[in-house]
Amino acid sequence: MEISDLKANHAEHWKKACAIRALAMDAVAAANSGHSGMPMGMADIATVLFEKHLKFDAAAPGWPDRDRFIVSNGHGSMLLYALLYLTGSPEITLDEIKNFRQMGAKTAGHPENTEAVGIEVTTGPLGQGISNSVGFAIAEEVQRARYGKKIVDHFTYVFAGDGCLMEGISQEAIGLAGRNKLGKLIVLFDDNSITIDGKVDLADITDQPARFKASGWHVQEIDGHDPEAIDAAIEAAKKSSKPSLIACKTHIALGSSAQDTAKGHGALTDAQLIADTKAAYGWDHGPFEIPADVKSAWEAIGSRGQSEHAAWKDRFAELSDGKQAQFNRELSGETPKKLASAIRKFKKDMSEEQPKLATRAASQKVLAVINPILPETIGGSADLTGSNNTDTPDLGLFGPDNRKGRYIHYGIREHGMAAAMNGMALHGGVKPYGGTFFCFTDYARPAMRLSALSQIGVTYVMTHDSIGLGEDGPTHQPVEHLAMLRATPNMLVLRPADIIETAEAWEIAMNRHDGPTTLVLTRQGLPTVRVEHKTKNLTEQGAYVLAEAEGKRQAILLATGSEVSVALAAREKLQAEGIGTRVVSMPSWELFSQQDESYRKRVLPAGPVRVAIEAGVRLGWDKWLLGERGREAKAGFVGMSSFGASAPAGELFEKFGITPDNTVATVKGLL
Repeated sequence: MEISDLKANHAEHWKKACAIRALAMDAVAAANSGHSGMPMGMADIATVLFEKHLKFDAAAPGWPDRDRFIVSNGHGSMLLYALLYLTGSPEITLDEIKNFRQMGAKTAGHPENTEAVGIEVTTGPLGQGISNSVGFAIAEEVQRARYGKKIVDHFTYVFAGDGCLMEGISQEAIGLAGRNKLGKLIVLFDDNSITIDGKVDLADITDQPARFKASGWHVQEIDGHDPEAIDAAIEAAKKSSKPSLIACKTHIALGSSAQDTAKGHGALTDAQLIADTKAAYGWDHGPFEIPADVKSAWEAIGSRGQSEHAAWKDRFAELSDGKQAQFNRELSGETPKKLASAIRKFKKDMSEEQPKLATRAASQKVLAVINPILPETIGGSADLTGSNNTDTPDLGLFGPDNRKGRYIHYGIREHGMAAAMNGMALHGGVKPYGGTFFCFTDYARPAMRLSALSQIGVTYVMTHDSIGLGEDGPTHQPVEHLAMLRATPNMLVLRPADIIETAEAWEIAMNRHDGPTTLVLTRQGLPTVRVEHKTKNLTEQGAYVLAEAEGKRQAILLATGSEVSVALAAREKLQAEGIGTRVVSMPSWELFSQQDESYRKRVLPAGPVRVAIEAGVRLGWDKWLLGERGREAKAGFVGMSSFGASAPAGELFEKFGITPDNTVATVKGLL
């Protein structure tokens, strides 16, 4: 539909849509950076969606039963900020719009969920938002099955562009959504055929509607500037039992001299171009100036959901006190008190039994305790259920025929799994965890990074954590991955030494709300090293003295995971030679760093030589080996400096010197 037709036949719609376009141009021009074209091209779609379909209350943007709106093509963030401001968001004010992309503003260059309520998802890297949306839709289905349609009944709407659909993660996401018939998920595709480099066909010839159809989606193709076609398509999508794609043919940077060009993708800052474009729109208002009648019309859209919100509150009040409390607890992420007592009992039992178990198997035993207590947990694995040990008998399989199921077969989709779990956590009311081999954090990493940036409580169960996995060889043996995750801000890495530390690690993960946790677990069996029961969660301290030196303390051995038992065996040999040796179990560098300095100094006093033992690379260890000031001890490292090899685990530890004897030799060489 041409601009002239829109102005003539849809005048009120046109004015509202142009408010979005004008704000986007003004904000990008003021910042001298950003992306004007997408908001200009998708404004018609956004206006119809918000005015006629989106269930939301601008005054209460966190209302649990609101429809979710995700801008996957997050470079077009000014579209979202304009909508929030126009509809009356309490946090996105006109000053925030004027300070787009500036220090301290909530209106960051790409949407960040931590900046304001109403920004559902952090969408910078393309493809993440559409993949998060699958998790949102899963969480909605699970909650609706548990609490009923009167309490949970909303849609997830996604704006996505060509770039989102070219990213490989999009196929992982749409395949998962199609398989699970997530009918409350609706994607509106900004089909403008333009990327930064030029026309899409420079790099891609994919028939996107056909791809979605092949993945089990309901598909429509429309003119993305025709309000009536947009309205009808959304209405039809809402009635489908399948997830829906609406391919909206649009013009990037509509109405400007950059329309339908690569230039239109980026920042349109030329004053004459902006003036000419506004003239084409019939918009004769100054920068950041929205006429009162247009702002009032948008605010009426923002308040339209107030009656629905009030009716929802009435329905919620009809639930029993217990159901209300449970719903609110799950939404808050808090755990019930009985979880702590159940973990304590489990630890006591295991201290007495002292099983020799791989920590991946120990993890499953802990989950068998946790999952019945936390009905909000949603488990899963990227096609490695039997290896990751992430399923427990009480969960049941989530799928089209069982929305109460709490276990998801993600298929060979590590990246898609991680992104979907982000969506679940951001939706709220569920606690997602999912597993794969630790080496495949390489495939999940972009979404794991966004878990940390988004400050959400996702738990990653990463098994087969070292050369200890054996014969699968170096392609599957992680050596640099601990360093990589430890280098990620706000990522909590826990590498437990035995079943007791595994239980404590899970307790920490389940109580963490402001960031993700990665549990790094073994394939090979490990002895129980915590044989004396302690009520306190020692893993929560990050590092602690597991075995004290007898006689004068001359050496401190620091170890994580499977290498703690190596350290204990080395200590026995050193003590037999009169060398007093302390063993420090260090399941989490991050938690240890958070302890006060006096505790850290008690655990790692200056003086004795220090040797770290870990079946990974040394990178990062020097902080603890040399001391936080870099001069507190002579130090050595027993671990990896290369990739592994294909052989039985025991032979590999011998080959690479991760043994008690080599540890003893390293200590002696330093004394």
